[in-house]
Amino acid sequence: MSKGPGVEKMFDAIAGRYDVMNRVMTFGQDRHWREFVVDKAGPVGSGWVLDLACGTGEISALFKRRNASARVVGSDFSGNMLHHARQRLGSRDFYWQACDANDLPYRSGAFEAVSFGYLLRNVDDSLSVLKEVHRVLAEGGRAVCLDTTPPAKNLLYPCIRIYLAVVIPLLGRLIARDQSAYAYLTGSTMDFHDADNLAKIFREAGFRTVAYKKFMLGTIAVHWGVK
Repeated sequence: MSKGPGVEKMFDAIAGRYDVMNRVMTFGQDRHWREFVVDKAGPVGSGWVLDLACGTGEISALFKRRNASARVVGSDFSGNMLHHARQRLGSRDFYWQACDANDLPYRSGAFEAVSFGYLLRNVDDSLSVLKEVHRVLAEGGRAVCLDTTPPAKNLLYPCIRIYLAVVIPLLGRLIARDQSAYAYLTGSTMDFHDADNLAKIFREAGFRTVAYKKFMLGTIAVHWGVK
């Protein structure tokens, strides 16, 4: 069964408190990770940028702040997330569009950079989505991915496991008023590709110069690659 309908419903439900929940459960570090994503995308001048799975538009806003003349498209599967992005940032400097990452409605080579945060663990086929991202990138363009990654089984693993399995769902109930959504999100972290394997999938999709950096005790990874 496809994840799509359930993921859309879940993100629609938590959109209103999504940013607050991110701040709390990452101890405010998520802002730094998004800045790192835009750094790795590099300067884009007046070119087109796609912030895929844009949520409430935090990465979109950073792209525009760093590249004032860039044309930034924020796309998401969730209508409620896009609604909050429009309310927050307006439509004067951004283009907002609902779309499915499996079948992007953009011409090949359209974008100088494509970013996506917390997208791949919520799709059925990471390779298929990365091939679509590769298709819409211009030659020399960069794709940058921010997502969770399963923690290494070291001395800290039991504590991290408790935080993911118990604390985050509890915070989801108290702050986002949706414990089940955050139970799913933490579960999807444990079932997701580890960072090395995701880098291999990037290469299989056609990207070169693939690399990644981990954050937050190895539970977050930013991957990037060049077309």
